[in-house]
Amino acid sequence: MTDLSISHDLTEALAETSLAPKQAAHSPQEWAKQNLFSSVSNTIQTLLFGFILVLILQWILGLIFADERDWHAVTTNMRLLFTNNYPASQYGRIWFTFGALLSTAMLTVAAFRYFPTFTVRKILINITGTGAFIALVGALAPISTTPRLVMLAVGAVIMAAAGMAVNNRPDGDEAAVSLTAVLLVVAAAVLATIWFVPFGNDRLINLEAVLEPGTILLETKLWLSLMVGVTVVAYFAGRALAGVLPESPFKQAMVGWWILGPAFLIFLVIRDPAFDYGYVFTVDIPIALVFGLGGGALLYFLARPGNEALARAVGVGILAVCALTFILGATGSVSMLQKIRLTILALGLVALLAPTFSGEPRVRRNFAYAWIGAIAISHWLITAINTPSTLELRADSFLGGFMISITLGYYVMLASFPMGVLMSLARTSKMPLFRVMSTIYIESVRGIPLIVILFFFDNLLNLFLPNGMSVSKIAGVFIGYTLFSAAYMAENIRGGLQSVRSGQFEASDALGLTTLQRTVFIILPQALRVSIPNLVGQAIATFKETSLVSIIGAFDILYIARNVVPGQTAFIGHSIAPMLFVSLVYWIFAYSMSRASRTLETKLGVGAR
Repeated sequence: MTDLSISHDLTEALAETSLAPKQAAHSPQEWAKQNLFSSVSNTIQTLLFGFILVLILQWILGLIFADERDWHAVTTNMRLLFTNNYPASQYGRIWFTFGALLSTAMLTVAAFRYFPTFTVRKILINITGTGAFIALVGALAPISTTPRLVMLAVGAVIMAAAGMAVNNRPDGDEAAVSLTAVLLVVAAAVLATIWFVPFGNDRLINLEAVLEPGTILLETKLWLSLMVGVTVVAYFAGRALAGVLPESPFKQAMVGWWILGPAFLIFLVIRDPAFDYGYVFTVDIPIALVFGLGGGALLYFLARPGNEALARAVGVGILAVCALTFILGATGSVSMLQKIRLTILALGLVALLAPTFSGEPRVRRNFAYAWIGAIAISHWLITAINTPSTLELRADSFLGGFMISITLGYYVMLASFPMGVLMSLARTSKMPLFRVMSTIYIESVRGIPLIVILFFFDNLLNLFLPNGMSVSKIAGVFIGYTLFSAAYMAENIRGGLQSVRSGQFEASDALGLTTLQRTVFIILPQALRVSIPNLVGQAIATFKETSLVSIIGAFDILYIARNVVPGQTAFIGHSIAPMLFVSLVYWIFAYSMSRASRTLETKLGVGAR
């Protein structure tokens, strides 16, 4: 065992035994006295900013509870806001996708052994804060007398009961509640809300609003209840698998799923392509076999020790052939499937990486197997994307509403990350050509507004493509937004690279690591760890900026809330309630990413030495 591993194990052992000094627990009154009213100046600031926050909350509540606010515009158009024109007859595919994402999220929690506990004291304090918020809303909201008195009474009872429970707990009490218990309580609360809270049975039938009192539609109740059940079952299944499967393969499987799985759900389950199996077996599968098996054998050979120079020569040669095919295709001289060109490009780039995986046969076999698996998955997805869909849609795209926002945001972040890593490495490289090219690209893109790039890729991109080739509006937006986000991602990662001390480079050279091995295994992990806050900030900004696609005519949730819903006969001019709902949806997702980032930073010790 090396000194490094001993030090790591010792650190974990010390953390587990909780030898670090702990802060004494305080009641809400003591906490407020120490943090908000500890001095005259702090008291004045607390009262001043508290008054400002009360005014802001009163203004927001005025928007929400105003008499002219018609929230039926939201409840009636819930499907429209989330999925736009997706056929109701095939809506089971949406629920299946949602259930798959929930279940894999629970499996991911289990794979990473994230089973936190929640102290009873902290839970009670949060309940006290919830009661205070309910009472504050009852006091400030422009509502009638009876609901106001009910909210004030409920808030006061919750505050009194939870506050007394906190004060009666002994000092140093470490009683905690497990994640399992919290999940079961939340699941029960969600089920009770679904089945018994009278949200109203509002729906849209033949573009006409149908407003009925009572609880939500029975079909929706059943689907939502199934989602809750799937989540709970997946959580317990994940815990069982975590006790059986090795930790590392389980983690790798879940990471691989989150890279590839959503694409299969989108293009195979939601889109439902109508495959021409005759063409698939005579064209698509033979192409995949040739590139998969042939490329795997070539990479296995190039990764043999001593073939470093040959691998580089072969990689450059394949890239030259690829460039020639693109040039001939652009001039119309040669007709070739685009996925063949893209596969040749990928083979050339991977061939240049072959020396990194040189070594014993097992490592080279895994390298070749990875290539074969990547070819199988990518060709399957490309075939699915290029195959006509069975869906009967009223618009061009099967993606719409919030579904297009979350899909664009997720895959723009996923695609821009490796591009940002490469450009940050190029900008910090000692090679002038790479450094100058990356600098020009980054500074040029950062100097152009995102909306200009979206307009360009929406309206002008197809003019520069070869004859017979075109991209859809959503694909063009995805390409442009990815290129834009990659420039900012590169700068965030470059900051992390500059924080790595020179001693790490010297130690890597002393171990005899190549430049690529040093970068991948030593420098990048440290740089990315430091860059987590900036990267999460970039991810949140990218997700929120997907709303700009509404300007170029894409039917995302913002476009529907601002233009479609207010144009309906039953809700003419009612746009504020849908816009408030859209703001809430964006805030929930952005805040969730922020909280996840803070948890990850704490786990990795970001900012600690």
